[in-house]
Amino acid sequence: MTPSSSAAAPADLAHYDRATIALHWLTALLVVGLFALAETWSFLPRGTPTRRLLQSLHISFGLVFAAVFVLRAVWRLSAGRRLPPAAGGWRRVASTGMHALLYALMAAQIVLGFLFRWAQGEPFAFFGLFDVPTLIPIDREQRRFIGGLHDTVAWTIVVLALLHALAGLFHHYFLRDGVLRRMLSSR
Repeated sequence: MTPSSSAAAPADLAHYDRATIALHWLTALLVVGLFALAETWSFLPRGTPTRRLLQSLHISFGLVFAAVFVLRAVWRLSAGRRLPPAAGGWRRVASTGMHALLYALMAAQIVLGFLFRWAQGEPFAFFGLFDVPTLIPIDREQRRFIGGLHDTVAWTIVVLALLHALAGLFHHYFLRDGVLRRMLSSR
């Protein structure tokens, strides 16, 4: 083994695998995009074609988000590279807690999205290709409550994701400990 190849192995192991990295950033992109779509249509009059288009895109990309979330969870639990904790003590507890909370909220948001759409009693289409059947009949009277929860959870996810991103930047620029680089390409 040459000195350069032995030095390359630890650097490679200091990063998550490509699938984990791709699923992480795809999740982040979908969360931001779904939030932006919902916030944008809230400024448009009800019933307008543009508002309906944004809502349709939100529903379709929400289904993509659900699939990516499930794939990410399965990957993380089965084949994804596990790295040792980047920190100990309270920072490890905070990091673990933040990740667990984000995962729980994203799972709740997916369930709430399905329940909200079913409570609306309107077609639940994926980019116009097929409709998602109603698996659980939801009383239309629950629509406001479920919609309110869906909105609250969305804001909570966005705020926590922002804190998560700021923590990554803090690690990178102030602590200079390589935590952010773990979720970037090893190239």
